[in-house]
Amino acid sequence: MTDASTLRVRWQDALVAARGGAASPDPLPYADNLLGRWAEPQRRYHTTAHLTQVLDHVDTLAAHAADPDLVRLAVWFHDAVYRPDRSENEERSAALAERALPEAGVPDAATAEVARLVRLTVGHDPADGDTNGEVLCDADLAILASTPKEYAAYAAQVREEYGFVPDDAFRAGRADVLRQLMGLPRLFRTPHGAEVWEPRARQNLTTELELLTG
Repeated sequence: MTDASTLRVRWQDALVAARGGAASPDPLPYADNLLGRWAEPQRRYHTTAHLTQVLDHVDTLAAHAADPDLVRLAVWFHDAVYRPDRSENEERSAALAERALPEAGVPDAATAEVARLVRLTVGHDPADGDTNGEVLCDADLAILASTPKEYAAYAAQVREEYGFVPDDAFRAGRADVLRQLMGLPRLFRTPHGAEVWEPRARQNLTTELELLTG
């Protein structure tokens, strides 16, 4: 299977589960619309590779979630609208989910949960006990705990997405983001994230901040 074919199957499985096993309407037009969004030319990090990685991380954490299939649908929508020069991407992505999922046969309560999860990715600060939110936010931030080489590639891709920002302004803004992350009591809320990802992520953040401000 091609990567796109694999992603279409993953979308179909999550969507059909979220609507209780119903076979129709056809899931694939919705998958193709979303895949087209994730392949837009302004993206360097927020691509189908990121989509795949976050879905993989949800699979790792799935036992912690109350409804992992709704979390997976939220992954598909969480950066479906992405313009690096705009601040309302998450809200517009959530609104897209609220339009598309009922049309695709997803019940209202499940649609509302997906949209709520998408909006959580603004601040990555789920409430204690919000296991769906904890899984989504941890999966989305798991890139911070990658190997030094992978992390460097991620940081470079983020810089490319903000290519319209002058170097000095980018370094200052990015440093502020890193300090905000490092100031959180914990980056990861799931047991796996806290144990396996947290130490490496903090080391990567520290290294990037030193490179930006040194």
